[in-house]
Amino acid sequence: MSVRFDLGERLTWPFFGSKHRTVAELVTKWSREHLLDAAHGESRAEVDAQARKLVAALGAAGVTRYCVRAEHGGVLQEFDSRAICLIRETLAYHDGLADFAFAMQGLGSGALSIAGDAKLQQLYLPKVSNGDAIAAFALSEPDAGSDVAAMQASARLDGDHYVLNGTKTWISNGGIADLYCVFARTEPGQIRADGSIGAQGISAFLVEPSDPGFGIEQRIDVIAPHPLGTLRFANCRVPASRRIGAEGEGFKIAMRTLDIFRASVAAAALGFARRALDEAVAYSRKRAMFGKTLADFQLTQAAIAEMATAIDAVALLTYRAAWQRDTGQPVTKSAAMAKMTATESAQTVIDRAVQMFGGRGVVHGEVVERLYRDIRALRIYEGATEVQKLIIAREVLK
Repeated sequence: MSVRFDLGERLTWPFFGSKHRTVAELVTKWSREHLLDAAHGESRAEVDAQARKLVAALGAAGVTRYCVRAEHGGVLQEFDSRAICLIRETLAYHDGLADFAFAMQGLGSGALSIAGDAKLQQLYLPKVSNGDAIAAFALSEPDAGSDVAAMQASARLDGDHYVLNGTKTWISNGGIADLYCVFARTEPGQIRADGSIGAQGISAFLVEPSDPGFGIEQRIDVIAPHPLGTLRFANCRVPASRRIGAEGEGFKIAMRTLDIFRASVAAAALGFARRALDEAVAYSRKRAMFGKTLADFQLTQAAIAEMATAIDAVALLTYRAAWQRDTGQPVTKSAAMAKMTATESAQTVIDRAVQMFGGRGVVHGEVVERLYRDIRALRIYEGATEVQKLIIAREVLK
């Protein structure tokens, strides 16, 4: 590794306390020792195997214990978005797949932590906490991404089982997960005045890959390889005891889950951007050009100044949103601002780093080339930039 990650003075910001400094030290030390920018391979089998290995390693290190509450094997009594953001920023700086592996443990099990009954929680959450079970969050459908209310997957009660039918797609960990939090309609949504369907009538279920009628319809390959797939439910029978929360509460449960983790998407983007800046600075200092180094040119210095300023602005927005969520303040607008600004700014920062590297920047396997592929999806998932703009405007106009 050509650079070394350091959270530095930011941990003195008033957003953070001793528990945050503890987790930052833990994850930074572990990342330096275990994430050495090793190539994960490009084949599906290689990426799947590495994702499984990372979940187990993060569990052994105690990092995934921040994905669940203390009563189920976690470190903290309640979810702490700032701790989750610090973990994601650090992991993303070192390895995008490691960040992915951690994030999905939290997002995939979040609904169960929030609304599952005690028996269900005790059965699954300790396994998530120690990295023995991989979790997945199955909300999106072919025609229901940002518009969750357009969901078509259905669930009907049949004796002591629910029967699920439908398709879920763009599901991270699809194909390797041990438990899936699946959202489906248990009753039709109400028709709004504008003719659209409301989000009422959606319920949440915990589905195991061995449940009859469950299948992986397709695996999806994307520019930054990670386990991703389309799930098919064909009269899939799930015990009624595995419903998460009350019938019809699924949309609220999903939104509460996303509220915990949305700021952490910004934190991942922050980690990618910070790594790109550090790589660019290190390279500019040693790259000889016209009798000088690249860093001696004012154009390079101007680019570095803008990159560094954008990163600090993103960090402030990100940790403000996480702090607001943790202290019970309204977070919808600030989380959307953080997610939008972080992902868009990180794309710009990384693009500039690639440009600074010249031809090397587009060579497969270079750190900045990998970062260029890693960042692109973050501008889309968990609410595309355009959706974040709508959310921000709606909140401002209230």
